[in-house]
Amino acid sequence: MNPLQRMHRAISEETYRVSSHANEEMAEDSLLIADLEHIIKTGKIVQKFTQDPRGKRYVIFGNTQDNRQAYVVCRFLLSGEVLIITAYAA
Repeated sequence: MNPLQRMHRAISEETYRVSSHANEEMAEDSLLIADLEHIIKTGKIVQKFTQDPRGKRYVIFGNTQDNRQAYVVCRFLLSGEVLIITAYAA
């Protein structure tokens, strides 16, 4: 299973967490949890950061539910959960 498929599963099974930083950034750009879920389910991985000692980070680009473009940055935790690090409008 590729990383995006794993993220889709985490969204479907609600095995993900949203960081406090992501919550702050979401509020600034009027993004909702439902928007993040939609971006992950329908978007594409546009960048991978592999040199972070905390683990690979993935940047997903897609559209919110109301068709605004936005990014979600996330990583997999050791538990298998997805951690949404940040999200922001394009």
